[in-house]
Amino acid sequence: MNKIKAVVLARVSTKEQEETGHSLPAQIDSLRKYATKRDFEIVKEFCFSESAGPKIRKKFEEVIEHIKKNNIKVLLCENVDRATRNFKDAVDLDEMRKNEGLEIHFVKDGFFINKDATGNQMFMWEAKVFLAKQYLNRLSDDVKRSVWAKFDNHEWSGKAPRGYRNFTNIEGKQDIELDEHDAPLIRKMFEIYATGNSSHHQLRKLIFEYGLRSANDKMLSVSMVAHILQNPFYYGVMLYKGKTNTHKYKPIISKDLYDKCQDVRLSYNKKPFQYSAKPFIFRGLIKCSKCGCGISPEIKVKKNGKSYIYYSCTNYRKECKRDYVPENVLLKPVYKVLEGLEMPDERVREITEGLRSMGKSEASFHKFHMTNLKKEYDQIEDRISKMYDDKLDGRITDEMYDKKLKEFKERQSAILTDMSIHSEADEEFYLIANTILNIAKRALEIFKSSEVPEKRQLLNFLLQNCQLEGKNLVFSMRSPFDKILATSNQPIGLGR
Repeated sequence: MNKIKAVVLARVSTKEQEETGHSLPAQIDSLRKYATKRDFEIVKEFCFSESAGPKIRKKFEEVIEHIKKNNIKVLLCENVDRATRNFKDAVDLDEMRKNEGLEIHFVKDGFFINKDATGNQMFMWEAKVFLAKQYLNRLSDDVKRSVWAKFDNHEWSGKAPRGYRNFTNIEGKQDIELDEHDAPLIRKMFEIYATGNSSHHQLRKLIFEYGLRSANDKMLSVSMVAHILQNPFYYGVMLYKGKTNTHKYKPIISKDLYDKCQDVRLSYNKKPFQYSAKPFIFRGLIKCSKCGCGISPEIKVKKNGKSYIYYSCTNYRKECKRDYVPENVLLKPVYKVLEGLEMPDERVREITEGLRSMGKSEASFHKFHMTNLKKEYDQIEDRISKMYDDKLDGRITDEMYDKKLKEFKERQSAILTDMSIHSEADEEFYLIANTILNIAKRALEIFKSSEVPEKRQLLNFLLQNCQLEGKNLVFSMRSPFDKILATSNQPIGLGR
């Protein structure tokens, strides 16, 4: 009688697992003994170290391909998390179980599944897959917490930026220090670019001649040059997930040199070039309503020796007549809307009280809803327990049990999702609301007291679709400032 052919899958994902009971030799030995006991013939053993994270697991795909190609009917694993820790792999295995007759044995977990698997077996499989995925999620959360802890401690986690290098310090911990070869060349890059005489394409060639090369000994890519020139790490500030913090490592350049490079980058190819690094309030914010070209600034010096800023269409498409509009003319409608955003202290207090009252109502609703959801979840759990007793006593059939169990578990899953949604704190809304109120209340004051770069930033935050129609500046307000402007003299409405 021919033995059933089987494939063995043994895997570790960390060094710690190799040093414990999950080691590869221990897994192989256990699975061989199991195969002998079940009279399976092992035709191939897959043994590898690989993470079960979101990246494509090439080794796992080789296992699946071998099983399909050779019509293998049995897959032996130590337990579920040795086979999969993500839902995609679980779905692939389950499809092979249902459609191709694959039987999967989890030796240490003490169960197997095939196309005739019972509800209990499938529940075990699904629960184990879920727990394995949750374990991976926890590992991911631990890594994120570790990264943020280092970030808060002014340390960089991961690969050092070009110009620095990773090394192990005397305490045996990973640290970062200046790369003696690359650091001076990185500084040279910034110094060359700050002159305004070299584009990214030209700079990569120049710096290659100085000796800065990529990992494969070629010129840096244009994108890498751009990334280096925009990375604040080089003057002492690290950026991660949109947040910034100072770092403890020695800077390669000064903040002043970095800022000069950013001015050159933002004003590159603007005309006239001799003024390209000078800040203009509306630079890059306005389009021509007729042809869609950009509106560029110029400085004109009058006979009295005073200089004035004018804006006009670049007329790149040769469709417009260039009308020069003074900057103070463009500022008039801006001042008008900023004045409209101002709110008296009394109105701010009323809105604040309204938000506080709304927060209390939401808290009460949240508690009531969560209590009801938890109660329903526990009731379903109690019904499942009683139904299982009925099955054991023969009062209901296996088919009826499996059907109802599936319904109950689907409802419990929906309840957990609902509870998760309601548990997410709504603090972000209140923080944003407070920020918006402070900006709206003092918008005109902030604008008048700011330097030109800050004025540009504020206008970009408040305005959108800025266009020059003849000599008139037209625009719309971004949300929610458009609502504040429209209701500045109306009774308070706290629509979210």
